[in-house]
Amino acid sequence: MSAAKRAPRVVAELGRPETPDETRTRLAENSRKYRSHKTVNNLVLSLLATLGTVLVLVLLVPRSDAPQNRDVDFQSVAAQVQTGITDPLLVPELPAGWTANAAQWRLGGSDKIPSWYIGLITAKTEFIGLTQALGANPSWLADELEDAPIAGTVTIAGITWDVYRNTAPEDDRGNFESALVTTAGDSTYLLVGTADDEELAVLAEVLAEQISSNNTEGQ
Repeated sequence: MSAAKRAPRVVAELGRPETPDETRTRLAENSRKYRSHKTVNNLVLSLLATLGTVLVLVLLVPRSDAPQNRDVDFQSVAAQVQTGITDPLLVPELPAGWTANAAQWRLGGSDKIPSWYIGLITAKTEFIGLTQALGANPSWLADELEDAPIAGTVTIAGITWDVYRNTAPEDDRGNFESALVTTAGDSTYLLVGTADDEELAVLAEVLAEQISSNNTEGQ
């Protein structure tokens, strides 16, 4: 005696057995949902793995809160530039803790005023730009100092300097808070930066002998 044929399963949502087409459709939809869910899971796992790798790299890479200042060999640059220039270029012996982060011979823009420039970082991590301009005129100086007025004079190691203060709003001053300016021979010397009067005076004293020598040669 053969086994009785099983009756088709009644689908609750339909209230009747599925047709063959409905069965194929349901199975296809279930397969699609499974693949979609698996893809999302894989994306999440991949993202977590990537974030983990980035975190490891961040932890491994050494970091420092100290300013990253290059120590530029301005003496060598000055030696290369000096040829053909009458006035001796300033080559200061920097105080302990001071470094140079730039050294350039600038040909000048429309004013054609050439200049020797050294960017300095002080012991207090402030900035002073040392500029020695050849044949500078009042309009060039006014541009360099953003039309700041003379605030007074100061004599340091026998050299008299004009003192300038930037009167612009604090947010607009950039790297120019104060400046010292003097002349000798054909050169105009500018010390411009964010350093306080004490550190400006330290640099002016270091430069005094070289500036005095230029003044003597120019007479």
